[in-house]
Amino acid sequence: VSHYTRPPPKSNRCSFGRMLKLFCSAMCLLLSGILIGYYGHAKCLPPPAPPEPSHPHLDQDILEEINVKDLAQIFRNLIELPVKEDREIATKLLVQWSSYGLEDVQLVNYSVLLDLPGSSPNTVTLKNTGECFFPNGQLCNKETPKLHSQDLLYSYAAYSAKGTLTAEVVDMQYGTVEDLLRVPDITNVTHKIALLKLGRLPLLYKLSLLEEMGFGGALLYIDPCDLPKAQNLSNKAFMVSLNSGGDPSTPGYPSIDGSYKQNRSNLTSLLVQPISVMLARKLLSSPKEPVEDEACRPLELPATERKVVTLNVQTQPTYTRMSNVVGYIKGATLPDRYVIVGSHHSSLPGYGSQQWAHGTAVMTALIQALMRKVKKGWRPDRTIIFGSWGETTFGKIGSYEWAEDLRKVLERNAVAYVSLHDPIKGNRVLHSVASPSLQQLATEVRKRLNFSCPGQERCLGSNVSSVQMQGDSDYFINHLGVPAVQFSYADSTTSETASFLSEALFPVYSTVSKEPDSSFHPHEHIAKLTGEVILQIASNPVLPFNALDIALEVQRSLKGDHLDIGQLLTMAYALRESAQLFQSDEMRPANDPKERAPTRIRMLNDVLQNLEKSFLVQEVPPGFYRNILYKLDERTHQFSVLLEAVERGKLHHSNETLQPALSKVLDSFNSAQVYFKAGLNVFETVLVGSQ
Repeated sequence: VSHYTRPPPKSNRCSFGRMLKLFCSAMCLLLSGILIGYYGHAKCLPPPAPPEPSHPHLDQDILEEINVKDLAQIFRNLIELPVKEDREIATKLLVQWSSYGLEDVQLVNYSVLLDLPGSSPNTVTLKNTGECFFPNGQLCNKETPKLHSQDLLYSYAAYSAKGTLTAEVVDMQYGTVEDLLRVPDITNVTHKIALLKLGRLPLLYKLSLLEEMGFGGALLYIDPCDLPKAQNLSNKAFMVSLNSGGDPSTPGYPSIDGSYKQNRSNLTSLLVQPISVMLARKLLSSPKEPVEDEACRPLELPATERKVVTLNVQTQPTYTRMSNVVGYIKGATLPDRYVIVGSHHSSLPGYGSQQWAHGTAVMTALIQALMRKVKKGWRPDRTIIFGSWGETTFGKIGSYEWAEDLRKVLERNAVAYVSLHDPIKGNRVLHSVASPSLQQLATEVRKRLNFSCPGQERCLGSNVSSVQMQGDSDYFINHLGVPAVQFSYADSTTSETASFLSEALFPVYSTVSKEPDSSFHPHEHIAKLTGEVILQIASNPVLPFNALDIALEVQRSLKGDHLDIGQLLTMAYALRESAQLFQSDEMRPANDPKERAPTRIRMLNDVLQNLEKSFLVQEVPPGFYRNILYKLDERTHQFSVLLEAVERGKLHHSNETLQPALSKVLDSFNSAQVYFKAGLNVFETVLVGSQ
């Protein structure tokens, strides 16, 4: 049997050839694809990743958009408005902000109770001579020229009791407990009229002490030694509001349509009237003005003098429609977290008729600069809300009503409040006020943006402090527990003037509109300082709040206290330990971009956002902050509620007021300690669960 290889069939040979051709074609296509991909990649790079919103270069680009020329023009446009009603100013702002592209700009209206001046000025009449005086010291007779008659009408205390009282005047100086104890016959002051200097303590607190003692009225003035040296205010009276905040007819709830209106036009039982230094001198038998170089001597009533006056106070409680202006820049990644920026607008004739425009001009310039970047595609991580509040002069009414209206939302979503309340009161000294958790950020921003003041190499300025501040930050600090910050310029340091003098609102007829653009450098500085803080809070992945600074502030507030506070010191030490642990274990790792797990960052920010809520106490003396982290002023370093309790104890020769105050402070420490521990436990649980 022979063996041989038989040739394959013809069909098989064709099939093999086709397969070979297909294989070669596939290889060619593969090689072509590789080559095309290689050269295509080299020529068409992917779009660059968007810059980190909090990148310093981006912040600088936005801040460079703010300039003196724009600020001067915005300011002049604002003060040239024919000031008639609050709503007219608000409508103008709405149009201007909308023209920049700000989102969802709207007027938010409320019907509120204002206490307006009567049809004729209030009067003070000396019984022994029969002379009648207007609050500024002018005689009431018909021959007296009534220059700036609106000034005379608005020299009053809004929400004072109304009526006429004839009584002896008792010199109470500043109305501190020490001053009260000096009065010879302090138990016999019923229905008398106190002569009271503004400053050193909140006016509402001092009036509450006078009410408690039985006084019937109070004449308010500012000692000439406390008045600004650069301004001649000796013949001017002023306006004050006795409203602690919000619409008096709807205390604690918003004044929306249909809400119940309470009859609360009188917020004190006292007849209260501000008077000028000129009139105070007449009452104190001190008619002589001091010589220019002579040392200033505080005014006081001689011990042998007895003055009886008739005080006539009339005002008109009136319901009016007020408007807030609110607009938004929606956040890109955290739109449900709000950084709120606030200023105010005013319509009182002569009274701060230009002062309000400083803050509003700065805020409008910030909106303009930010919206230029938004139109190019940039957005902050968190939503920025801009609010211009109405009727601040009458007791922060606009901000209170808006915040009460949105309270449930703001309690959950508000991250910080940045205040632009009257930021320009001079140009020599830079004042910085911030919550303890924001002190480090405010200090860093000031160092980074180190401006010079007119005629000086650098601006004078005190350290960043946590002290009570005037303006619309009140509700956000004391009811929502939101961290706050404010920069402002003045002509004097806080050590040169008595505190709480800004409660008085003098008529001012400014000429800033006629000054050159160069005079607006302080506005530019405030805008850039404020803008930097806003951008840091709105765009940093981790909120730039410092938990440890809160604990350190608590410990500093207990130093030098001679009270029996052993338990407070122990709790403060434990709070610092927890804060240090939180700072090292959670804050530092989170600042490393490689460690920023989104869930963990969100949890961390929620903890940081709510740190200061633990320090809100329920009941405080009138005019005192509910947030006990804030001091009365830069001269005091202890907790204000404890200082007040000690002083009140001296007045009543009892310690009954001290123990409740100590308990409130201890409870806030404990609440903060529990909050820190709960936050750390949550992070540990998440960490274990992810392993």
